[in-house]
Amino acid sequence: PSPKSFQPDGASEEALQCEIKELKQKDLALDQEIAQLLSEGYSLEELDKHISLLHEYNEIKDAGQMLLGKLAVIRGVTTKQLYPEYDLELSD
Repeated sequence: PSPKSFQPDGASEEALQCEIKELKQKDLALDQEIAQLLSEGYSLEELDKHISLLHEYNEIKDAGQMLLGKLAVIRGVTTKQLYPEYDLELSD
């Protein structure tokens, strides 16, 4: 294949440019949020610790959701039907 075949077409390039613009806006918003938290007295180390704990929480929650999903398949029920059995709220 020619090198041209690896280049994105106009629509794909436009979509990528749009995605880049959105990511830059998100980056700016996050920088502003960090600046706000720093002005409120939070330290970068504290923020890093919170982020790390949120990542750990999300990984544990994902594993729990996966296990509930597998159990639901084994029992032939929906995951939602298992929530009361394990004292879980739908928002969990």
